[in-house]
Amino acid sequence: MTDSPGVDDVHALALRMPHVTVVEGPKGNAVYQVGGKSFVFFRTPQPDAADPVTGEKHPDVIMFWVESEEDKDALVRDPSSPFFTTPRFDGHLSVLLRAVDLPRLSRDELTEIVQDAWLARASNRRREKWLAQQ
Repeated sequence: MTDSPGVDDVHALALRMPHVTVVEGPKGNAVYQVGGKSFVFFRTPQPDAADPVTGEKHPDVIMFWVESEEDKDALVRDPSSPFFTTPRFDGHLSVLLRAVDLPRLSRDELTEIVQDAWLARASNRRREKWLAQQ
């Protein structure tokens, strides 16, 4: 990884987690899963994540699952955080991040986000085994 993380780092970190499969979405977007449950999802452009001035849909939104509403709130309410959500995801345990904003995170922060996303979706057995090895 470089000093400033990028999209390739998200892919590499997701693939490093155990029992991961990559599913290709209908438009070729990568969806990382553990036990059939998505934990990192590269979204296609959607109207809920668009430039407020031009209305142009952001083509680079990545969804990361989180463990709880509290975790989600902590990430999206922090004014220094690049994470966001939209009304479409009210009640959904995930946060969104534009790839263009990845350099606002450190490598360690990105690693933690991807690992936490995996932990939020992995089975108890897989989660406990992975945590015991860390």
